[in-house]
Amino acid sequence: MQVTNTRRWQRKSKPRLALAALVVSDVLLVLLVWWIASVLQGIWGRGPLSGMSIATMVPLAVGWVGVRALLGMYPGYGLDSVEQLRRHTYSVFAVLAILAIFAMAFQVGDLLSRLLLGLVFLSLLVLAPFARHLVKCALKKISWWGKPVVVLSYRETGASVVNLLEERWELGYDPIAILDYRLDEVAAGSLEGMNSQQVWAGVVDLAREHCADTAIFAMPHTRREQLAELVSLASLSFRHVMVVPNLGGITNSAVVARNLAGTFAVEIKFNLLDTWALRTKRAVDLVATVVGGTLILPLLLVLALLVYLESGRPVLYKDQRMGKDGKAFSCMKFRTMVSEAETLLETILEEDARFKEEYLKYHKLRNDPRVTRIGRFLRETSLDELPQLWNVLRGEMSLVGPRPYLPRESKDIGVTQSEILRVPPGITGHWQVAGRNHAFFSERVQMDTYYVRDWSIWLDIVLLARTAKTLLLDRGAY
Repeated sequence: MQVTNTRRWQRKSKPRLALAALVVSDVLLVLLVWWIASVLQGIWGRGPLSGMSIATMVPLAVGWVGVRALLGMYPGYGLDSVEQLRRHTYSVFAVLAILAIFAMAFQVGDLLSRLLLGLVFLSLLVLAPFARHLVKCALKKISWWGKPVVVLSYRETGASVVNLLEERWELGYDPIAILDYRLDEVAAGSLEGMNSQQVWAGVVDLAREHCADTAIFAMPHTRREQLAELVSLASLSFRHVMVVPNLGGITNSAVVARNLAGTFAVEIKFNLLDTWALRTKRAVDLVATVVGGTLILPLLLVLALLVYLESGRPVLYKDQRMGKDGKAFSCMKFRTMVSEAETLLETILEEDARFKEEYLKYHKLRNDPRVTRIGRFLRETSLDELPQLWNVLRGEMSLVGPRPYLPRESKDIGVTQSEILRVPPGITGHWQVAGRNHAFFSERVQMDTYYVRDWSIWLDIVLLARTAKTLLLDRGAY
């Protein structure tokens, strides 16, 4: 009994320790960026911190943690990267507004350094998401991150949900059991061989033992009456009950629950049909491209010289791709292949069945004999795509978007082509940070369709950050 109580205490204490670690990390981050900002202020000759500036650190840290707590970011289970970024941004500007009101109310605005506050909030805006991710990774390593959940589903569907939760561990849902919808089997060895009532009682006991307060129903083909009965039964033992609806390929992150006179409805918003959303996306593309392109101009010149020294002219390769609304445009890249590459491809596919099978699956060849030495390096690092910044400036592409498809691939894209071509193609996207070049062509099409349906400015920022991580850590492109 003492061992059982000890285990229960450990299971209850881990979520509290994880929450405390997140809070402490946020407080330390505030203090760190405040100290760095004060040092920079002294270096720039603005003088040392005043007593009022130092005293502001405490309410700033308290307000920062309080606002993030109100936004549900402690511990933030169930929030994906996009939602985390959205709430984080809101918390930064909310604290800035609170501090401004505080300064006006107590008439201390003149005593606070504008430069100091600007540096602090800019640093929090940029650094906090990375700090939160590092803390989560550390908590995951010592088994402090995540809370136990029970999955109620079909065998195949349940296994799919469990695999998804394990793959997306940052959501913080740790499945401890899979209960079949007929209530005749549980994926826990100690509960096999019991009848339905015994199994359900065993699941409840298992949930209590693991301190699980969340149940996930993933029953896409269950009758409404049966699902309602199961949810009602689960509500007696679980504080949180989630239902995964049979709306695959329809819903996105912009869904809103509606109550239509007592009838549940889901409103589905398509953000890319909003002209202001498209204008915002275009503005972000222009600003980021001009600033980023100016910074990497020396790198572009060096890469162009390397291509020229190995295989001569032309340095750039232009290929016809399908843009927004199917309009063709010349997509620019550094040339990575020998001359007459398309003619050579036809010969290769005719002579080697293995190459042909690989090309039909991926529309690429891993060991492509047409690629030059510098070209292989450019492909592995995706640096060959940097000239596409010119396409972004011309409005033919976006920094983030669907893959720029070849006209001959139109037939293979299928019925989702009209959705995918609703927006300009991107230099990067889901296909690069998730599947890279190991994904089948059909899987890339699914990723692009998901992007168009799920688009938000927050999603673009997350994908850009993941692209940087992928380029630095993953050399799997070809």
